[in-house]
Amino acid sequence: MRLDKYLKVSRIIKRRTVANEACDGGRVSVNGRVAKPGAEVKEGDIIEIRFGENVTKYQVVTLSEHVLKADAAGMYKIIG
Repeated sequence: MRLDKYLKVSRIIKRRTVANEACDGGRVSVNGRVAKPGAEVKEGDIIEIRFGENVTKYQVVTLSEHVLKADAAGMYKIIG
């Protein structure tokens, strides 16, 4: 699954265009490498997002094309 779509479907970032801008700005990395919006995400990958001074790491638990809002948080695990 594309990184920008995963961020939107999992509701880590609310809009896909915002996810694209974050990736293009170099604020998102996957497994320690700065990632483009089209980078492939697999289960077990570590996604690191920098919002200002805050850095949050997420581990990908599941991939799904469509998820209900209540189930979106189950797609990832916050590491730190």
